[in-house]
Amino acid sequence: MSAKIRKLVTVVDETLTEMGREVSPPVRRAAAIAVIENPYAGQYVEDLSPLIEMGEELGKILAERAVAALGVPGDTCESYGKAALVGVDGELEHAAALLHPKMGAPVRKALGKGAALIPSSKKRGGPGAELDIPLGHKDAAFVRSHFDGMQVSINDAPRPGEIMVAVAVTTGGRPLPRVGGLKTSEIKGEDGLR
Repeated sequence: MSAKIRKLVTVVDETLTEMGREVSPPVRRAAAIAVIENPYAGQYVEDLSPLIEMGEELGKILAERAVAALGVPGDTCESYGKAALVGVDGELEHAAALLHPKMGAPVRKALGKGAALIPSSKKRGGPGAELDIPLGHKDAAFVRSHFDGMQVSINDAPRPGEIMVAVAVTTGGRPLPRVGGLKTSEIKGEDGLR
């Protein structure tokens, strides 16, 4: 592992009721988060390829941890998302290097598929800052019931020279969805859209 990991955190969220109504089956969301040293904190570096490689390694570790936390086979997960929070001595491009070029392939592998783009977000902040991980259906971007998000924070991260990197997966969409759009039963999963 090329990333220097200070901390790993896994969070599981399970919604049993919404607006006094039972959610059946309950919707479960898990986020796995790594707090890593930012090797480029406080400096401009043109070549970010080491962060790109770290993103691939972290994608595998975090996706596998999130799926394991849900206690279900990866191919039964329905939504995914990724996000990074850069400490104040870093730049947003450091988050982009981790999240975009290579992280997606190992996340998709852990889930057995993933035709749709993996929603992502990046921001800068300090210890305890909230990171919103956007979520979308893994095989069809037009499934509105799965437009969602998961908020995570770690009280002592990121420090100025660190980055928090997160992958989230779910067993379903929002509780009680009713704003239309493509239904999960209608997914073809060929182009990532429908």
